[in-house]
Amino acid sequence: MDFGTTSKTAETLPNPAELFLGAFASCILKNVERFSGMMKFTYSKAIIEVNATRLEHPPRMEHIVYNLTVYSNDKKLNSDLLKKNIEKFGTIYNTVKLSCSISGTISTIENV
Repeated sequence: MDFGTTSKTAETLPNPAELFLGAFASCILKNVERFSGMMKFTYSKAIIEVNATRLEHPPRMEHIVYNLTVYSNDKKLNSDLLKKNIEKFGTIYNTVKLSCSISGTISTIENV
């Protein structure tokens, strides 16, 4: 795998911080898929936006904010319970929350 770790690749490839946030985002999306089966709801797609506050001294992520949108017409989708499950059982989520604060929202859009 190639990374954006040099001045020649920094504009075209993901850097380590972007890969870290990508792993966080993919953990949440994976758990939407996993919990859709356990919670017995259907959805057509899920989209996530992740932003982070990065501090310089020492360099670290201080706060991560995510906004998850689930496209579904299913009335069985309980967004509050889904959020609770994601935040309790996500491997990457739980690893990250030990080192920085995380806040997030889940919204649903009916895909008519």
